[in-house]
Amino acid sequence: MQRQVFREKVVLGLDPGTNVMGFAAIVICNRQLKLLQYGVINMGKQGTHAIKLKKIFDNVLALVDKHKPDEVALEAPFFGKNVQSMLKLGRAQGVAMSAALFREVPITEYAPRKVKQSVTGNGNASKEQVAKMLMQIFSIKELPKLLDATDALAVAVCHHYLKGNAATTRKKAASWGEFLKENPKRLKSIVK
Repeated sequence: MQRQVFREKVVLGLDPGTNVMGFAAIVICNRQLKLLQYGVINMGKQGTHAIKLKKIFDNVLALVDKHKPDEVALEAPFFGKNVQSMLKLGRAQGVAMSAALFREVPITEYAPRKVKQSVTGNGNASKEQVAKMLMQIFSIKELPKLLDATDALAVAVCHHYLKGNAATTRKKAASWGEFLKENPKRLKSIVK
């Protein structure tokens, strides 16, 4: 019997914001989740929007350089009534995406409802319910002061649940010819 070898995979979860941005790095090995780091980056109320965007870029780049993630998962902006707030939030997300892409790390976006659904089973769960579920998953003793940190952790966990462990996910073949080269036994079973 051949033993299956699992590879570690690091996911960086981001919850972009213009005043506070949540981040979380997790490692997945043998289908086990381990928290590397989570927290918030506080942009404060001072400074121009452009300066805050630069701070987001610099901090995401530093997180990518520190944790060397295989993938980055971001929470997509939700639809709000204030167009200016939505525009600023979209810019924050775009800058965070740009920083990950600058280091050639693939990114995936998730809607807030999808994140809540994957972590708690309820797409309408409160931030507190999501945080409490994550506390159980990672044996976290106390809630952080700002739930943007657990929001980012939820995005990383959602990505793992929806994308699966890289070691167990099949690589897509670029063509039927490539698929058949990689799976000769399947061709034999079809021909029989």
